[in-house]
Amino acid sequence: MLIEDMLGELGHEVTASAAHLDHALELARNHEFDLAILDVNLAGKSIHPVARALKDRNIAFLFASGYDPSDILREFEGTPMVGKPFEIETLAKAISQALSMNGRAI
Repeated sequence: MLIEDMLGELGHEVTASAAHLDHALELARNHEFDLAILDVNLAGKSIHPVARALKDRNIAFLFASGYDPSDILREFEGTPMVGKPFEIETLAKAISQALSMNGRAI
């Protein structure tokens, strides 16, 4: 199942998606949304600048990755992460954690 389908099944709406770092940064800096799911490696580039922009705006986020969790920088330790491939239940739990870390609830 695609992540967009999982999110829909969980009652969430996908308002934007980015396949390249520049677009992801633009969205992180200017788009309004409650939560972002960040692939650690976006087209061969680190997603950390996007995570910093979201953190600066106090927007909840979580990481999704097929890579080793040690790829996450120390400044983002404790940020929820789902390892690919993941089940819908795992995604739901990570979303709940990310939102509650930002003082939001679903």
